[in-house]
Amino acid sequence: MSHAIKRLFYEQGVGPAIYELDEDTRGKEMEWALMRLGCNPSVPAVFVGGKFVGSANTVMTLHLNGSLKKMLRDAGALWL
Repeated sequence: MSHAIKRLFYEQGVGPAIYELDEDTRGKEMEWALMRLGCNPSVPAVFVGGKFVGSANTVMTLHLNGSLKKMLRDAGALWL
């Protein structure tokens, strides 16, 4: 699902900051922190404008109902 979410953001014209937990020495620690935030499964965990949005299901729901673009625009991540 992480690949699908990355692709969705790129297709929206957004250049997301991506942290690959499996490539980070503190990845397990970050994974546990994400789970404590309520992100289950812990990846992908999506933040927009510094605020936790949710996991892949939440992001796809926002995309399908049209509110993801507004959220990205309001965060300054999308110009159009």
